[in-house]
Amino acid sequence: MNKIMKKVLVTGASGGIGLETAKRLAAHGYRLTLVARNEDKLNKAAKSLSGVGHTVFAADLTNKEDLQKVANHLKTEKYGALINNAGAGIYGKFIEIPLDEQLATMQLNMNALVTLSYAFLQNAEPGDALVNVGSVLAHSSLPGGSVYAATKSFVANFSESLWYEFKKKGVFVMGFNPGAAASDFHSNAGGHVSDFPKFVMSSVEDVAEELVNALEKRRKPRVVQGWKNRFMLFGFKLLNRKAAINIMGQISPGMKN
Repeated sequence: MNKIMKKVLVTGASGGIGLETAKRLAAHGYRLTLVARNEDKLNKAAKSLSGVGHTVFAADLTNKEDLQKVANHLKTEKYGALINNAGAGIYGKFIEIPLDEQLATMQLNMNALVTLSYAFLQNAEPGDALVNVGSVLAHSSLPGGSVYAATKSFVANFSESLWYEFKKKGVFVMGFNPGAAASDFHSNAGGHVSDFPKFVMSSVEDVAEELVNALEKRRKPRVVQGWKNRFMLFGFKLLNRKAAINIMGQISPGMKN
């Protein structure tokens, strides 16, 4: 990563992958702005970072006013990188989940991400970087999590297009796609870490480490995290789509009820 780049804004940064990524960046001397809904958790997270000069920004990115405040902040404060990590999902069969909750997932995973990307890239300079955190489900589907999987496909394709648009300007854009990680995402989504086979699970520390390494190398517009996930996707290429979808449906926490 360009050492001139000293300020990084990370969304969804009060825990999980976002916080672990912030910790690694802080250890390299970068100043972090952590964005999440809960100010108490944000303050605690900021205190866990090494170095000085870190700040917090409490905002609910599903709230249009809060989202606009963060977008305005990105327009007026110069950041060398934006890591769009905030995301949510709900496990369950499509018509058994309240529609409003699924639309809120789309607002956070797509609308908020696009809004913040737009604000950041308007002022981006050579050497700056945008990372949009998606999911290995960008390459697959998930019965029992259909809206969530669809939003992550959007993130992956959106990020690739931006990579091409900005590469000649010296601005790097990457879609980073982790697999299932041992974080509180699953309990928030109505499932459990134990719902997934241990073989496919990664620690949040491993995910964050690979994210930062990929950002430093700046080689590819789409990065699938973890050899286990890359191996799984390679295997899916050998199957027809019907077989692959059947496998995902059988292991999906949202299809167990």
